Amino acid sequence: MMKNYVQSIKEGLLEVLFPSICIVCGLKLSAHEHFVCSHCMTDKFEEANLDHQRSSSDTLLPEGVYLQHALWNFDKGGELQDLLHSLKYNRLPGVGVDLGRQLGKSLKANQWFKDLLLNKDAEVVLIPVPLHWRKRRKRGYNQAYYIAKGVAEVMKVSMVGKSDVLRKKNTKTQTGFTLQKRKKNMEEAFSVANAEAVKHKICVIIDDVFTTGATTFELASTIRKEEREEILIATVAQA
Repeated sequence: MMKNYVQSIKEGLLEVLFPSICIVCGLKLSAHEHFVCSHCMTDKFEEANLDHQRSSSDTLLPEGVYLQHALWNFDKGGELQDLLHSLKYNRLPGVGVDLGRQLGKSLKANQWFKDLLLNKDAEVVLIPVPLHWRKRRKRGYNQAYYIAKGVAEVMKVSMVGKSDVLRKKNTKTQTGFTLQKRKKNMEEAFSVANAEAVKHKICVIIDDVFTTGATTFELASTIRKEEREEILIATVAQA
């Protein structure tokens, strides 16, 4: 009884001294919010696919990719870019999970995805775009993994194991690359180490930002060689 009372006093003092605030707008978070407030999640950023197309970026999808879905449009120099930068480089995995939950809700509401589930009696599995082990060791973690964790929580689906799909090529950062250089940089970058992880499953590739598709399309091409069902791409933003 006394222990619970002391704990509640301690939590109250911590809340006064270090209030939980939204990482985007700075307003106080409610008890059910984590890192990004509900307002910022639903009204702050521009929805990417208002026309509900199979490709939210208007990019021509390669053979084997059923759907490319993004949650929001990227705002270069804006608050979404700052948020994604914090996720990627400031080691804030909870932000990734928050964004993944919102992405999961958005994907579940996508009519193309719902139609696919009606027509395909297959398990859905999430594939966060893997980092090369050297880059993961340097950065500390893979932001796509934590986004996928949030998606998995909302959609009640599983992820491939960390050693099932690998990045075997330590690719260069693609900022400033032309489309052709991006494609060349990503050639044969991935491998499927455990074919059973994707066999006869609907594979959803998860990443933070979709730009030209060079990375996710190359990963899709690698997965396509296996006995899988459809391949989808889902990202928090598209540039």
